[in-house]
Amino acid sequence: MRARFQIAWAIMSNAYIVGFLNGKIYQGDLKAVCVPGLNCYACPGALGSCPVGAVQAVLGSKGINFSWYPLGFLALWGALFGRLVCGWLCPFGLLQDLLHKIKLPKRWKRLRTLPGERYLRYLRYFFLGIFVIILPLTVLNAFGQGSPWFCSWVCPSGTLSGLLLIAGNPTLRGAVGFLFAWKNVILSGILVLSIFLWRPFCRYICPLGAVYGWFNPIALYRFKIDTAACTKCNICRKVCKLDIPVYKNPNSVDCVR
Repeated sequence: MRARFQIAWAIMSNAYIVGFLNGKIYQGDLKAVCVPGLNCYACPGALGSCPVGAVQAVLGSKGINFSWYPLGFLALWGALFGRLVCGWLCPFGLLQDLLHKIKLPKRWKRLRTLPGERYLRYLRYFFLGIFVIILPLTVLNAFGQGSPWFCSWVCPSGTLSGLLLIAGNPTLRGAVGFLFAWKNVILSGILVLSIFLWRPFCRYICPLGAVYGWFNPIALYRFKIDTAACTKCNICRKVCKLDIPVYKNPNSVDCVR
């Protein structure tokens, strides 16, 4: 059921078919509305905007460093669902899920965690604080405008969208350079790692997941342990793809619902 819903949501979020055919971005009124998951503005079929990109755009705008809309949007979805958004409403999360379903040769093993897992999970706060907030606010061009640093230098969803855009519009191919090549290295690494490790981008990099994770303990949708029935057998941790001891911390900020 989850996979079907994810696919349906991804299709609805990227339903501008003409964009895929002519390699042009949809610029209609719906682009003023954010979608809850990571779905790049530059995707040829995208009908809405990515909230991470919207936050950077506001922070980097000359004379406009604060807006209630992107913050209120994130707070609303976070307060209602927490990281349920990551599990059900994120097209890039869906892509990682599908890659992780690829069958491996018997001699190859999947990974539950990486060395230093505990510390690697703090990286998403680094990307949120530095690339989404501080750099767009402080590194300005001659016109006093900041840049969307996370989108420009890191975001693999944006890179994938760029590939789709270039595929549909050959005139853009001459404009790509080092930065696009760098982002393709990041994208390739994440896609390959997704085959072996469940949702590496969500674990270590995604600033949107970092924000939604803060709401997990207080969201309307949250987990509760029946302490009378729980035997602390640790089966929940073995089943959890993020290796979370659920009976100890059912609403961990790392939990992707």
